[in-house]
Amino acid sequence: QVQLVESGGGLVQAGDSLRLSCVVSGRIFSINSMNWYRQAPGKQRELIANVVSGGSINYADSIKGRFTISRDNAMNTVSLQMNSLKPEDTAVYYCNAQLRTAPLSPDINYWGQGTQVTVSS
Repeated sequence: QVQLVESGGGLVQAGDSLRLSCVVSGRIFSINSMNWYRQAPGKQRELIANVVSGGSINYADSIKGRFTISRDNAMNTVSLQMNSLKPEDTAVYYCNAQLRTAPLSPDINYWGQGTQVTVSS
């Protein structure tokens, strides 16, 4: 059983900062990528940041320069530092990990429960 537990969401004002964290636990052989998605009301869930096992990092244009993703391989955690928040960043933020539970098992996507981030103007 694999679990992803997020923390750190909340209600802030425009220009403020928040830090989201996600801990991956359970039967884990290896983690390929660790990712943050978000889903705003009435919109599709979108990938906003990811870091793969080799360390390569990618950001969506909408958050580039304001958000920073970091990964701790020893602790199986991924964080998202969000600075200069805007009202349009309001969404439910989801942690996602693509991982293997055994050496010969395929990569499977696992999701956290989501954490609400609300940015007031």
